[in-house]
Amino acid sequence: MSALWGISFDATPISGVIVEFVKVARLFRAQGLRVHLDLGYDIKADKNAFFRPYRNEAELLPEWVELGRIDGIEHIDGYTPALVSAVLAEVIGRNDDTRLRSVMNTIAAELQSRIIAQWENNDVSFVVVENGTLPENVIYTTALYRAIEEYGSRHRLGRFVLWRDHDLMWQSEPSTGRYGRFPYPHTPVPVNSPFIHYVALHEEARRRTLEWAPHLREISVLPNTFRHRRAEVDQGNAAFRADHGIPEHAPLIARYTRIVPPKRIDRDLHLLAALPGAYLFVAGDRAEDPAEFARLTALAAELGVADRVVFGGRLRPYDADPGGSGYSVRDLLAHATVASFLTSYDYESYGNPIGEAIAAGVPYLTSEYELYDTIYGTKGFRAPVLDVRATDLPTPSFVDEVAELLTDETERARMAEHNYALGQRHFREGQAERLLDRLFFTPMGGRTKASVVLPVYNEAADLPAVLDSLYRQRGMDRAEYEIVVVDNNSTDDTVAITRRFAEEHPDLAVHVLSEPEQGVACARRTGMDFASARSKGRGSGADQRLLLVSADADCRVDPDWLFELCRAMESGKAAIGVCDYYYAAERFAGRPRLWDAISRTLRCRAVTFALFGGFPDGKGFAVDRGTYDRVGGIEIFYQLRDGRFVNHLSDDWDFGIKVRGSGEEILYAPKSRVEINARRVDHAIDEVITGRAYGSDGIIVMRDIRIADPGPADEDLTEEEARQAWEFSIKDFTPKNTILPVLLTPSLLEDDAVIEFFGADLAERLGRRIAEIKDEMRVVDFTPIHSYKTPSFRLYFEFAEEIFARLRATVGADIGYPPPLPPCLRDVPPDRFAEFVKYYCEDRESGEAHNYFGNGGVF
Repeated sequence: MSALWGISFDATPISGVIVEFVKVARLFRAQGLRVHLDLGYDIKADKNAFFRPYRNEAELLPEWVELGRIDGIEHIDGYTPALVSAVLAEVIGRNDDTRLRSVMNTIAAELQSRIIAQWENNDVSFVVVENGTLPENVIYTTALYRAIEEYGSRHRLGRFVLWRDHDLMWQSEPSTGRYGRFPYPHTPVPVNSPFIHYVALHEEARRRTLEWAPHLREISVLPNTFRHRRAEVDQGNAAFRADHGIPEHAPLIARYTRIVPPKRIDRDLHLLAALPGAYLFVAGDRAEDPAEFARLTALAAELGVADRVVFGGRLRPYDADPGGSGYSVRDLLAHATVASFLTSYDYESYGNPIGEAIAAGVPYLTSEYELYDTIYGTKGFRAPVLDVRATDLPTPSFVDEVAELLTDETERARMAEHNYALGQRHFREGQAERLLDRLFFTPMGGRTKASVVLPVYNEAADLPAVLDSLYRQRGMDRAEYEIVVVDNNSTDDTVAITRRFAEEHPDLAVHVLSEPEQGVACARRTGMDFASARSKGRGSGADQRLLLVSADADCRVDPDWLFELCRAMESGKAAIGVCDYYYAAERFAGRPRLWDAISRTLRCRAVTFALFGGFPDGKGFAVDRGTYDRVGGIEIFYQLRDGRFVNHLSDDWDFGIKVRGSGEEILYAPKSRVEINARRVDHAIDEVITGRAYGSDGIIVMRDIRIADPGPADEDLTEEEARQAWEFSIKDFTPKNTILPVLLTPSLLEDDAVIEFFGADLAERLGRRIAEIKDEMRVVDFTPIHSYKTPSFRLYFEFAEEIFARLRATVGADIGYPPPLPPCLRDVPPDRFAEFVKYYCEDRESGEAHNYFGNGGVF
């Protein structure tokens, strides 16, 4: 079972940051993940908790949250609170980093390795970072960013990190200049990582974040949400007032924040002094800031309210699971008359205590802190509001307003009901679920039979029609399949179109993933890995067969495509199902020579696919989930091109070879049909004619057929061009589709239909020769498709005349005869022909054989 790793830069066991983490983590736990949380004691230096062991912090959190730390972090040489404080003061505050830079880099590298080791040990699949942008500890931040890049690349995780900021520089005591002035030149700017999705609490936060870091591509708004359930006195909390010495009918003001100077609890004490008979309950850790707690208790005595103030210690969070030990914030609100939030003007970002009071059906009073109007005021919430820009302490008019609210039960009820209704509209639960569904995963439905994976790269023009065709599949209920769109770094509206489609078609599950490594193979693998992992949590349907289905964003699937593919797979025992691919003849009207070359290839393929099952093509195939996992999924190989490593194009064929080589069968589903986009031919026709459609010299290249205008589509080939195109097409086709299947599965040569196609004599000699070549070969290339190309090419040259004779007899006389031999083989003595074929096909440095056979699929 994989895990979620949470990191809080707050370094406190309970705060708004931790509360929001728990809300998000609860959703991951529902997906079956273990949840770990690092409270950040070893990050912030000003909380007096560096390296301090956890004590009873776990009691404040749900039992399913396991507190975690980075193992051995205390043994990193030089990593101390003093160093962290010095970096904050000298590097961030004064940009004097000459003394500390090398030390910082050394420690960051050690931290990076320890973070990665911790994630590996805990099988981490997702990470949530809370408040990590504040430059309290830029050594740790640097290490964390580097760890994310390395771990994400190593495990091909996509955007596996949710990075949420509650207090950006502009909203965390900016008047002190602690972190510098905008644009904060000495503070690390958020990294535009392919593994991170940033989250801001509201649109204003998002706007100001992008003003600071305009390069960020992935940043969403996720407001804090609250469980709307009116707080009530019940059997579990009935003794709350008595336990804390608060008279049953006395007005009670609830204050539940950390006891630190920026929270300005002193304002509540001054307010209490002006409200005879009222009580104040302060929930917070009295030991977090002993000096501030001492100051407040002395002030309470000075104001004569010490007997009406209860410093009740930490309470469990507002959204804590019921039944836990001790009282919670919700229990306090059940007994409170009003809730108070008289905080500093430039300290708060969201003001969770207000939201929690609203959701509990309790009136509140507040200071007009900087973002109060952004979050609450402009939405119409009603409350006494203290203008702290004009006055520091409660004014007589503010006191009068609060006193009236405390004594007027009808007005309190009216205000609470008004705010409660508004709160349900603006802060109801579910927003986090929708964002996480979009960013990570939705549980797969128990009835889901197929997950259609669609890699996309700048497909805005064609994508609406492709998605519509997938939506309108016949014969299958939409609860029986889903679509997984994998964006491969699109720069157009591809992702926006997909998300809009998903919103407009809620009856079909549509997921949007991102794959940062460029290449359709990488995107296809990401989508299939995603679907495979999720399918194991289908509940009652977890054991039923699931098909991982590949589709292509520039092709069109027929209305019965998915139904016929699934039906064929259900009726047979094959691990892979291969679709029928066709071109629409009308798209080649007026080009009879070109169409003749295309149609002859398609006729040959129909025969061999029916005999041998064919091989998967990314345009449309299905694989059994169990088989996919067992053979290790789609494997990405690399090749050198122009001095750089690039993805190998033929991942679909490589995968088919892996599956067939493992002993599994491949099935041809002729009624499951995919129309190939004619622009593939139109754009690359010159390369098709010369046999360079997808590269040369052994290098297979993915061409982007959308980049340029393919030119006129009504010009036919000349007779010479048509002959060349056909020869390269049939040379590419024959080794891959008539020889490779029996090379991989020699037992096919014992099948009656295959014997009838080849003829008994040829089938027997092919089988004998395959065994000889396999025994002879000792060196196998690192790419499966290449390791089978060489013997396939050799067998082609040795048996071409006979195989073409069988194609003429089976497919039609117009198939003709084998194309001319390479010039170097024409003068080879017949008795040494097989010997020199071997040298020719194994000469990989020159790539001659690959060039002769066209090096990639055409038509």
